[in-house]
Amino acid sequence: MPLVATAAALPLAEACWHAFVLGVVQGLTEFLPISSTAHLKVVPVLLGWGDPGVAFTAVIQLGSIAAVLGYFRRDLAEVSAGVARAFRHGQWNDPPARLGVAIVLGTVPILLAGLAIKVLLPGYETSPLRSLTSIAIVSIVMALLLAVAELVGRRRRLLEAVSPRDGLLVGLAQALALIPGVSRSGSTLTASLFDGWQRADAARFSFLLGIPAITLAGLVELRAAFGSVETGGVIPMLVGIAAAAVVSWLAIAWLLRFLQQNSTWIFVAYRLLFGLVILLGFRGLEGATP
Repeated sequence: MPLVATAAALPLAEACWHAFVLGVVQGLTEFLPISSTAHLKVVPVLLGWGDPGVAFTAVIQLGSIAAVLGYFRRDLAEVSAGVARAFRHGQWNDPPARLGVAIVLGTVPILLAGLAIKVLLPGYETSPLRSLTSIAIVSIVMALLLAVAELVGRRRRLLEAVSPRDGLLVGLAQALALIPGVSRSGSTLTASLFDGWQRADAARFSFLLGIPAITLAGLVELRAAFGSVETGGVIPMLVGIAAAAVVSWLAIAWLLRFLQQNSTWIFVAYRLLFGLVILLGFRGLEGATP
């Protein structure tokens, strides 16, 4: 029985518990390269709660938005100041200005792809691409691509050397995240590694590039979400948002430190296992989703 259809009927404590768990899942998976969309669809189904629905997941995504904006507030201030100086004095070669241009250019592909899906594929939310089987296959494919990037990437480039071309290249990879199971952070990290970035700098650019995309995605669904009974009431919503915010902040900080000294093989292994477990053991639960 879907969580979203029964959230209002659940006891408040149970509704808050569901929201807390989903907020933790959102916070962990939004910024680690393992796909938040996939986990927010699979985890509640495995727990017997059903698909939480677009409205609820859009609301708790606000926690991740708040976390990434807060964590990178100084970077964003530097980028804004750099772009402002570039407009006044033409200093577009300064690193903050180049980073700002790269973020803007990198956001264009996912905006165009998202608009195309809305206009041309109105039934995308219930299409086979969003099935558990599809998510499993995509997870395995992305794991293999990340493995290849880990093997062949030269890991020499730093964030200070970012260019508009980098923004467009990584932005094209980010647009693939509209397919459940791809992972926005996973696709951008993979593309950056292929392009010769150091791991930690690749992750940092992935986070900064994702700020407009994550924010806009949340705002697009937010209007409908607050007018929907599917979100289960104000208190569970706030619990989910708070959990997502705290865990997102911790996930960002941990991943940046982790990639300074370690490879991405742990995520390759996890994604392979995640996909294989769904394919071999949980496809029968597909009927539990709306």
